[in-house]
Amino acid sequence: MTVAHAFPPAAVAPVPELSVPVGPARKRRWPLWTALGLALGLVAGAVPGVLLRGLAPDAAGRPAAGSAERGTAAERQLAERMVGQLDRQAAALLGGDRTAFLAVAEPAARPALTKRYAALRALRVTVWRPAADGVPVAVDGRPGEWRLTVTVGYCFVVPGCAPSTTGLGTRWRLVGEQPRLLAVEPSRTDPTGVRPWAVNDLTVAVGKRALVATTPAQRAKLPGLLAQAEAAARVADRYAVGPPPDRYLVYYAGRAEWQRWYGGGRPKWTAGYAVGVGGGRHDVVLNAQSLAPGSVDDLLRHELTHAASLPDQGYADHADWWLVEGLAEYAGTDGQPVDRYEGLAEVRKLVRGDWAGRLDTVAPADDATDDRVGGAYGVGYLAVRHLVDRYGEQRVLDFFRAVVHQRRSPAEAADEVFGDPWSMLHDDCVAYVRSAVG
Repeated sequence: MTVAHAFPPAAVAPVPELSVPVGPARKRRWPLWTALGLALGLVAGAVPGVLLRGLAPDAAGRPAAGSAERGTAAERQLAERMVGQLDRQAAALLGGDRTAFLAVAEPAARPALTKRYAALRALRVTVWRPAADGVPVAVDGRPGEWRLTVTVGYCFVVPGCAPSTTGLGTRWRLVGEQPRLLAVEPSRTDPTGVRPWAVNDLTVAVGKRALVATTPAQRAKLPGLLAQAEAAARVADRYAVGPPPDRYLVYYAGRAEWQRWYGGGRPKWTAGYAVGVGGGRHDVVLNAQSLAPGSVDDLLRHELTHAASLPDQGYADHADWWLVEGLAEYAGTDGQPVDRYEGLAEVRKLVRGDWAGRLDTVAPADDATDDRVGGAYGVGYLAVRHLVDRYGEQRVLDFFRAVVHQRRSPAEAADEVFGDPWSMLHDDCVAYVRSAVG
């Protein structure tokens, strides 16, 4: 294990104990809302990691007079000079030259850039490619100041990966003909939200299959979290649809970070999620405040399986929620017998309540009770478990690929993959769910 710290050693405060529920907390304290219910509108069609087209809402400014859609020749030339500065900064970042990284910026910008440099170096950045998104916009009331939205492709640890992407707002001052960087701001129009490395000091542990990052206050948790993530990665790799991720990236969020990273705003019952960031990658975030003792291993298996099995763009049909979450729950149980599944009581309550017996309507609402959420995840798990027991894991993964990646109907996919009609299999799955809980 390698641990990197994105802060100077002298600045490290004493590490407080992580606050976790104590006493006889319910084991199913962590019903999971993952990348597919991300509260970022994936089902409604928002695509994480998208190349942004437009300035952040807080980037008050105006196009220079007479500019065309892609700007005047002077504006395009100014954009080229700004990107040239960002390219020099990128080379310094990759080369480990902090002085050169800061040299393109005005003194007021350097503290925030120093923090970002340290976080990206701790994450072992291997690719950093900025590109202008349009032309600069003059800032109203501030002569000589400009804003330019850029998209950045980046990779961690693995050289030459398919880059993830994010949008950033850059602010500049012209000193003669030379643009000088005043600030780099997360773009509020990025549907994926603010990346942790853009706003926080980070300390990072790097393993063979996973990276785990958190704030300095939680750094004592890193060795144990990395060992758990590495074990979960070995399980998740078995459920990859296509090549497994080159690395799994897990962020461990305290209270403030949970509300800020990737936009915050998750349902109150969330303990973890996976969010698509482009390049075939999903970042995983764990909520330190919601994790009961002993729950981290199955949560990691669940979330890393999402990262391994999901398409880049999420999934299109909310009716497939049971399948997406059911596969992740199946991986999370890691082969344990059905009668040891911790959510059986919640499933029993659901099937004896108002559930209509349709897999495509079982997904919980954002304001659902813990019991309703746990029951929904359990229904998904039991349905997938029944299909695996009947057809084997590989054919279920083929069915998952057809439905979730290729966006084919369950009826069409079942005919091709299983050779049985979906109407019959659906009813068999529901009957198995009911029988499993008595």
